[in-house]
Amino acid sequence: MSCRGLSILMSEPQCKRNKMANSLEQLKAFTTVVADTGDFEAMKNYKPTDATTNPSLILAAANLPQYKPLIQKAVRYGDKIGGNEDEKVAAAMDMLCVLFGIEILKIVPGRVSTEVDARLSFNKEASILKAQRLIQLYEDEGIGKERILIKLASTWEGIQAAKELEQKHGIHCNLTLLFSFAQAVACAEAGVTLISPFVGRILDWYVANTEKKSYSGEEDPGVISVTKIYNYYKKFNYKTVVMGASFRNVEEVKALAGCDLLTISPKLLGELEASSDTVTRKLSKDTAAKQQLEKVHLDEAQFRWLQNEDIMATDKLSDGIRKFAADAIKLENILRELLK
Repeated sequence: MSCRGLSILMSEPQCKRNKMANSLEQLKAFTTVVADTGDFEAMKNYKPTDATTNPSLILAAANLPQYKPLIQKAVRYGDKIGGNEDEKVAAAMDMLCVLFGIEILKIVPGRVSTEVDARLSFNKEASILKAQRLIQLYEDEGIGKERILIKLASTWEGIQAAKELEQKHGIHCNLTLLFSFAQAVACAEAGVTLISPFVGRILDWYVANTEKKSYSGEEDPGVISVTKIYNYYKKFNYKTVVMGASFRNVEEVKALAGCDLLTISPKLLGELEASSDTVTRKLSKDTAAKQQLEKVHLDEAQFRWLQNEDIMATDKLSDGIRKFAADAIKLENILRELLK
């Protein structure tokens, strides 16, 4: 019943005060909500603390007319840099990613994640140089590195690049395309700021490759994976925080309530905001402390072996890198045509 319909029982202000917080507001009480989108209007609507982008999200946004000025500015920058066509495209691409980040930071009070080219996922040194380049572009525009997270794929090379960026350069990193416990352990040992385990893509793999086609929230294999990682990190007091990502439905989101951060698409943010269902904390440091877990150490050989033995993680990591690289190439082609 609406507040208007209850006016004979209570005043309008009293009715509003007694109205239950929606599911999104409840979730925000114990989890930092991050917008998983390149759409600025969605960020304004749902008021997340942070935001994260990737080549696929920027590609989708770049095709919308309202973002044409950012494309044009990036092209002008690439043209001004000079050099051959590939150098101009690379410069324009870097600037476009940064320009999206700058616009996002006008909306969110926290940080934005900006991704290193997925084609550098197996090149530690090139990843470090690209990260430094992106940070420099932000600083040239007056944005300090404390508001930026550099996203790198959770390959061994990406994790080691992040370790050096964190320890030697004070650049905070977000390790993405994370599907396995081995990847999570290596990230924690490297001292990275944040990891983004992909809940929904883990579910996708199990639905496609096993006989079971439907999972409730807490039995969802992606939820189970992130819960294990969260409990391990909190049990052993790692500084790395966990940001669940790539959700397929709100049940997955609610099953991870209490996780440090959750990055959620506008569609699911809208569903949570429209819902009055109760959201209860599922993850906590106190619960993690009671888990019977052993601390693990992984060198490169151990990491590669465990990753190799995890068929799902191996499949999804390589698939994710290919898809991000393909979308980066599509974005570059848009810039290439405009630079001619």
